[in-house]
Amino acid sequence: MARAFLFVLDSFGIGGAPDARDYGDDGANTLGHIAEFCAAGAGDRKGLRSGPLSLPNMSSLGLVTIAKLASGRPPAAMPIPDRVFGLHGAASEVSRGKDTPSGHWEIAGTPVMFDWGYFPVDGDAFPPELVETICREAELPGILGNCHASGTEIIARLGEEHIRTGKPICYTSTDSVFQIAAHESHFGLERLLNLCRIVRKLVDPLNIGRVIARPFVGETPATFVRTGNRRDFSVPPPEPTLLDRIVDAGGKVHAVGKIGDIFAHQGISDLTKANGNMALMDATLDAMDRADDGDLVFTNFVDFDMLYGHRRDVPGYAAALEAFDRRLPEVHRKLRPGDMVVLTADHGCDPTWRGTDHTRERVPIMAFGPGIKSRLVGVRSTYSDIGETVAAHLGLPAGRHGRSFL
Repeated sequence: MARAFLFVLDSFGIGGAPDARDYGDDGANTLGHIAEFCAAGAGDRKGLRSGPLSLPNMSSLGLVTIAKLASGRPPAAMPIPDRVFGLHGAASEVSRGKDTPSGHWEIAGTPVMFDWGYFPVDGDAFPPELVETICREAELPGILGNCHASGTEIIARLGEEHIRTGKPICYTSTDSVFQIAAHESHFGLERLLNLCRIVRKLVDPLNIGRVIARPFVGETPATFVRTGNRRDFSVPPPEPTLLDRIVDAGGKVHAVGKIGDIFAHQGISDLTKANGNMALMDATLDAMDRADDGDLVFTNFVDFDMLYGHRRDVPGYAAALEAFDRRLPEVHRKLRPGDMVVLTADHGCDPTWRGTDHTRERVPIMAFGPGIKSRLVGVRSTYSDIGETVAAHLGLPAGRHGRSFL
């Protein structure tokens, strides 16, 4: 039999989405603009990185070729290698949103064909009756924020008042999300998680995709930092996903990072949490050792999105990509005959774009492993083709959405 390894570089878009204009993202290109800024010297940061973006391992897997295919132009100062290995292409999203659950569910063969609920941009984000009910059921003196905001900015702005008053910081974004930031010791981590469970129940009628716990530590704006104890309380996917199909067939799904939360812990056999891309890679390599025939190791590398995309940090994003690329040979060395690795993304988060939110973009597909020959698979019309390819590789029957490119 075979094993499969599916790695999502969270927010690593490559531009060119045919419906980007509908989302206000016409021209957004995460990889393209990072490469452009690096080539011009704007991606340099002393002690971190300098010069053109260098991703030799992903380039050898077709990244430069498919970036040009997806958006019409190659990334600046990134040459196309003489030889490309594995299956390579791009995919457009059909789900009605550019959020994390929609992207991941569609990758797993279940696109989101309904409309999420969202909170308004102008004025208070959350309706008074919802805030009143939350405060009553959670025994809170009130909330802070109640607006669209960047998580790091709002913690810096309201963190001290939160510590003084005991009021949690509540905010949202253009995603279908209710986020709650609270201090791990002054407010309490378990109290924050219980509050999120209460809010999850209350926003279900509004069709809100996620309630996210954002714990932080520190005592002043200069020392506030979010911890690795984030927790996403997601609604379950609307129908069985690739993960459920694998488990039903007798395989296991080894979820690394926030995959378990994204899928509301459905179709998950074991879960490993880790804080930071390098720790997530370490945990992934360990999971590869545990995986048996018929299993899937599914990892989300969150730093690209959380630390660099949303914070519009081009040098940080570039350095994180280069660090990830340098570790790909370790993945290669873990592979057995019959294995397949797929690298992809769930949406874009162009760090040069206006605002701090996700961007609607196509995503890369790079699939490789022993015996997998080099072939361009073109631009796929849905991320679901990725999940169906993994299913076909594992010998599972075809699902309802998407087509395998094996």
